[in-house]
Amino acid sequence: MRIHLTSVFVDDQDKALRFYTDVLGFVKKHEVPLGEHRWLTVVSPEDPGGTELVLEPDAHPAVKPYQTALAEDGIPVTSFAVDDVRAEFER
Repeated sequence: MRIHLTSVFVDDQDKALRFYTDVLGFVKKHEVPLGEHRWLTVVSPEDPGGTELVLEPDAHPAVKPYQTALAEDGIPVTSFAVDDVRAEFER
């Protein structure tokens, strides 16, 4: 068994896509129009067949209270691993 998909809630899918691709270096895997929003996923360029991160719209009413509660308690929503933190910081 392995993780296939996981989500992060975003307030703007275009802005999130730019951040996850241009800044963090992920690559877009899927972009499927779904009305006002899209099914939008990114993956690691090192593992394009691996876990997909869904850039999930934060439109559901439960999302804001959830995000606020986690932020107030200092609980991260997700985390990423790198081989060399200093190199990533420099990049």
